[in-house]
Amino acid sequence: MSDATNAVVSPEEDLDLEPTPADRLRGAIWGQLVGDAFCLGSHWIYNLTELENAFPGGVHGFETPGEGHYHSGKQPGDQTHYGDGALVMLESVAELGRFDEHDFLRRFEEKFGAAEYKGYCDKATRGTLENVRVWREEHPAQQVDAQNGADDDQLATASRLAPVVVAHRDDPDLLSVVERATRVCQNNERAIVFMKANALILRELLAGRDLHSALHRAEEGVIAADAKRGVEVRRKIAAGMNASLKTVLQATVDEFGQSCPLASSFPSAIHCAVKHADSIPDALLANARAGGDNAGRAGMIGAWLGALLGVRAIPEAWREKLTAHRRITELVERLV
Repeated sequence: MSDATNAVVSPEEDLDLEPTPADRLRGAIWGQLVGDAFCLGSHWIYNLTELENAFPGGVHGFETPGEGHYHSGKQPGDQTHYGDGALVMLESVAELGRFDEHDFLRRFEEKFGAAEYKGYCDKATRGTLENVRVWREEHPAQQVDAQNGADDDQLATASRLAPVVVAHRDDPDLLSVVERATRVCQNNERAIVFMKANALILRELLAGRDLHSALHRAEEGVIAADAKRGVEVRRKIAAGMNASLKTVLQATVDEFGQSCPLASSFPSAIHCAVKHADSIPDALLANARAGGDNAGRAGMIGAWLGALLGVRAIPEAWREKLTAHRRITELVERLV
């Protein structure tokens, strides 16, 4: 069992207190990163029997990836490749005070295009780096197009969006910013509309709304933003909310799916957040034990519940466990 399961919230961290606006902002970013790291060793194991065999005592969070695993070589507290991208986004947004697609793409290419990067590169990453290479060959004298990411509808942007929403939460053009942030690595219309919904949920929670109100307002907002594609997103949000009688395991495995595409992962994440809206540890544990792309879902779940409950609802021991804890603290405080 990991040290994380023995985390004790200190007395001064009274979770009955209403979180301050600043603590909601902190919670969204820390929740995203803690959620990702929590699933490092159990990530992308779809077969629940295989998951049980890999961790006979059960998944408890922050497991060491096994030999041959996608994240083999990383240690508890490290981020998955999703979290590596989230740190790149946090650095860019915190240092500029806003989102800039060219700055983010430059940092992204430096991180994931470097020979020394040994982490996993998913479809969105590989496709984006290839598009950048081709663009430079065809337009040698022009600035790289930072809106020409891979044609991908999975969880790349979902796992790194929190700092963008924190920085632009009061911006009337928030959804345009989110679209630009999405197109850097996911030039895909479905991904864009799902990320607009993700951002609307986060913005409402950061403003102090309860989870159900935030979800309903996001349903309305995404239809207003994209009447055609928003219908699918509204249906997925409703499905996640309405499956409340099922456990997270049942809903994720049997109804919505464990896989990466947002059509499956988004309602699975919604259901988990609603089912465990009063406890980030319970939500992250239930999500991790449902297998599949649990790290990608955890990035959304952690951000939503962190914004809802505040940073104090994330065990301090879990935050301190992150390998990049000091750097994250510096960047979060700069942005907040």
